[in-house]
Amino acid sequence: MTEQTGTFVVTHAEDESAVVRDVETAQVHTLSSNPGLEVHDVLEGTVAPEPPLEVAWEVVHVDDRRTVELVDSDLEPTRHEKDLAANAEVGELVQEERAGTGEIHVFNLESEVEAAAQDVLEDEETVARAARLEAVRVEVRRSADDGVLSVRYLPD
Repeated sequence: MTEQTGTFVVTHAEDESAVVRDVETAQVHTLSSNPGLEVHDVLEGTVAPEPPLEVAWEVVHVDDRRTVELVDSDLEPTRHEKDLAANAEVGELVQEERAGTGEIHVFNLESEVEAAAQDVLEDEETVARAARLEAVRVEVRRSADDGVLSVRYLPD
């Protein structure tokens, strides 16, 4: 195996080891040590297999490191987000780029808005998507009355 450079999200962390997943390929690497990483950290850098067996990995270079904050907001989706949902089919995802960095994802749901919000907050892919979008904050808003769920991937 060879070194791999990319963006990794920390999916599991203990004092002496950690597990990272490449956000582009979904390849999982178990680190033989933990250089201070915590779950939801995003690491841009290089990992390499440890000799001689090459079953565990080590971080050999760090370009950037940040934490993705997941926020379960008590705010409702914006009027614009509700309008996007109103023009979508039930169950459809509408994605819109934000000015600058990040995206807004809006779901038109008939019911189960609260359950959908919890699914988004608990899904590892939410953090991986934030890493790909260079976001450091994910804000989940919902309106059960309107059947709208918005997920905002924000740069700060």
